[in-house]
Amino acid sequence: MKRINIEYWKTPYGELLLGSHDGKLALCDWRYRKMRSTIDQRVKTGIGGEYVEESDDVIEKAKSQLNEYFDQKRKVFDVPLQFVGTDFQKRVWESLLKVPFGKTATYLNLAEDMGDKNAVRAVASANGANALSIFVPCHRIVGSDGKLVGYAGGLRAKKKLLELEFDLFSDLAIAG
Repeated sequence: MKRINIEYWKTPYGELLLGSHDGKLALCDWRYRKMRSTIDQRVKTGIGGEYVEESDDVIEKAKSQLNEYFDQKRKVFDVPLQFVGTDFQKRVWESLLKVPFGKTATYLNLAEDMGDKNAVRAVASANGANALSIFVPCHRIVGSDGKLVGYAGGLRAKKKLLELEFDLFSDLAIAG
């Protein structure tokens, strides 16, 4: 059985579950999210491993880069990521990586980016299944009306993350 090193880590935005396997970050997810057991099962099954509470170099690098991000000293992450999901989910998560800091997009924008504007619901579902929050910026996705919609870390955390990013670039404020 393979090891997936994990660590629970408190941040100014909520508690995260960080996990790594084979030199890559496989988890940066909200500890108390609704789909916690579903996400954990998908990651364990996809990797073929079990969680072991132990930090490692990847987790420490992720924490360091997140601290820099929270302190408004980092806009781009370079921790190697391991996506664990279906091919479609991985395509959605790759598309999320294209949404730049300080910008937002809609589920429709993502579906169009992937070449299928009719896949909005499937894109929204895959977005919600993202286990690499912040690194894969699902918090940058808003409703078609510009309002904040579902987020695993809660709408309060989503709003705070967007305000942090907008503050890096401009005086724009997020309503809601």
